[in-house]
Amino acid sequence: MSFEEEGIVQVDQEELRQLLATGAKEPILVDVRELDEYAEAHIPGVPLIPMNTIPSFLDDFDRNASYVFICRSGKRSQNVARYLKEQGMTNVRNFAGGMLSWQGEVKDGLEWVVKHTDELYEDGK
Repeated sequence: MSFEEEGIVQVDQEELRQLLATGAKEPILVDVRELDEYAEAHIPGVPLIPMNTIPSFLDDFDRNASYVFICRSGKRSQNVARYLKEQGMTNVRNFAGGMLSWQGEVKDGLEWVVKHTDELYEDGK
């Protein structure tokens, strides 16, 4: 069940599972961990934009779309959601508990890393 923390809606594991099951285009899920963390285990199909690169992608985010940010424990993704909300994005949420609480399917490798050049690395290529 959703709850709010520091003005950011928190999505729990069950809600995230339901969002993934619908296959809907939104909310857009974004992993904000580091490359090595993502390569070790991530939710299949979820792209990586490391937290420290988020400001450089600010103009690339669709301000009308909804997003859920994911990290290891929920702290970095909370900070990303707060930062983007401060930048005027209104529909940003955080996955409370992060990957430490995720009990669903995971994949290893660099499946989908978003780079500055809009170049995508799939399966480490």
